[in-house]
Amino acid sequence: MTETAAPRSEPANHVQIWAQSVAEVLGQITGSPLPCVVLTEIPGEPPPEPGDLWITCASSGGLRGEMSLRIPAAASLRLAQMFMSEPAAPEAEITSEHREAVIELWRQVAGVVATALKPNWGEVQLRLDPAAAAPSWPASSTTWLRAGEDPATAVLVEVQLSAALMAALRAGTTENAPAPTLASVPSSPEPGNAKLDLLMDVELALTLRFGSRRLLLREVLDLNPGAVVDLDRKVAEPIDVLLDGRLVARGEVVVMDGNYGVRVTEVAPAAV
Repeated sequence: MTETAAPRSEPANHVQIWAQSVAEVLGQITGSPLPCVVLTEIPGEPPPEPGDLWITCASSGGLRGEMSLRIPAAASLRLAQMFMSEPAAPEAEITSEHREAVIELWRQVAGVVATALKPNWGEVQLRLDPAAAAPSWPASSTTWLRAGEDPATAVLVEVQLSAALMAALRAGTTENAPAPTLASVPSSPEPGNAKLDLLMDVELALTLRFGSRRLLLREVLDLNPGAVVDLDRKVAEPIDVLLDGRLVARGEVVVMDGNYGVRVTEVAPAAV
């Protein structure tokens, strides 16, 4: 495993805050210092497996976006044993109580993170929820946290940042940067264009919405393979094109080389 210095940027600093908060919480639980560092390169990193624990973190308030944590089964067991003051037993079977303990541990970490973000971002609410699998949105940044000094026994956690969170962090970097002096201000680029250029390479999740339907809980429980759910949209009506959850256009479904696509027929106004 290789520890490399992350670039000096708000996204990198954001992950570093999480690493410092993990070290603080685990140090309080175990009663001894337990360093946590950010890794950008991990040779032979553990691939996703069915026993991995996925946790999503939704940020709201002063900082908006999503983050995902993937905790391999062995790491989940070790963290749960620390949190529950159990002896280290790598051969033990992980239980639902262990998983609940890990989720509670990360919620405590999120509380420390929210406090650390407040000076620069104001009030930030972090909501952590367990997930059944990887997030639906594509990751714009992936790093790893390693808690523990010994690489052989350290706990590894994969951290993924969404495009929305990356954009918010980068925009915050521009807005909070010190104002340049008159001598350093370039004459040709417009200030708005300079800020926009910083975000042009950010990936955003594009989603097609064919319609929606509200169901009673008993109707959801009655769903089974082969069931058909009627949506509130006719076949001839255009579908919605969503960019990170925001309506940006409407269009019609097409098929290109065996893949679904959308032909844009209407661009939503900025106020939508």
